[in-house]
Amino acid sequence: MALAWRAARLDERRPQTATARSLVFTVPGWPGHLPGQHVDVRLTADDGYQAVRSYSLAAPADGDRIELGVQSVPGGEVSPYLAEELPPGAEVEVRGPLGNWFVRRPEQTEPALLIAGGSGVVPLAAMIRAHRRAGAPSLLQLLYSVRTPADVWYADELTDHDPRLDVRLLYTRQAPPGTARAPARLTLSDLEKPAARLESTGTVYVCGPTGFVETVGDLLLDLGRDPATIRTERFG
Repeated sequence: MALAWRAARLDERRPQTATARSLVFTVPGWPGHLPGQHVDVRLTADDGYQAVRSYSLAAPADGDRIELGVQSVPGGEVSPYLAEELPPGAEVEVRGPLGNWFVRRPEQTEPALLIAGGSGVVPLAAMIRAHRRAGAPSLLQLLYSVRTPADVWYADELTDHDPRLDVRLLYTRQAPPGTARAPARLTLSDLEKPAARLESTGTVYVCGPTGFVETVGDLLLDLGRDPATIRTERFG
């Protein structure tokens, strides 16, 4: 059965980086969703032209409210408009929730390893927020690869010293002064300790650009991780 398109009213837009935004919508009749799922967003121009793009849900279910993470892509048809121009109170259409593989369900309160590249942190943020909301005592580890400190999404939440969240930021182009790790792409050595801390049956979630996800997946296999424990979501 096909999912219906629903009207979604923009309530709030919050900056995350110079080009990234969190958008909060009210969607009457929203059926709820699982952390890790996404939606399709449809824009319709005055002449009837329509454009559809997919965006990850950044927060756990909250009644009729949903939060999306939008990275503005230069020259894009949809993301620059959503990130900068759509006025509060205006409506778009959304369809979802979509995706049932890259999810963390309420009964999953065990430790997990989350690995993000750039805006791939958005669905992982939903998992972290749901874990905190549930009061689960187990540890979530987050490896987050970004170009520079200015590119970190959810910076306040990820640096609040929650003992249930172990965050390691891996910079690829510019690191803060005093950072021990030189800027570089994620390597096997970055994964060794976090993977060793996770039980062999623990789930690893990897989200980011296609090349990043494929590289991380191969490195995890090199470390002996069971492919059945690795869940991936890619874009671009």
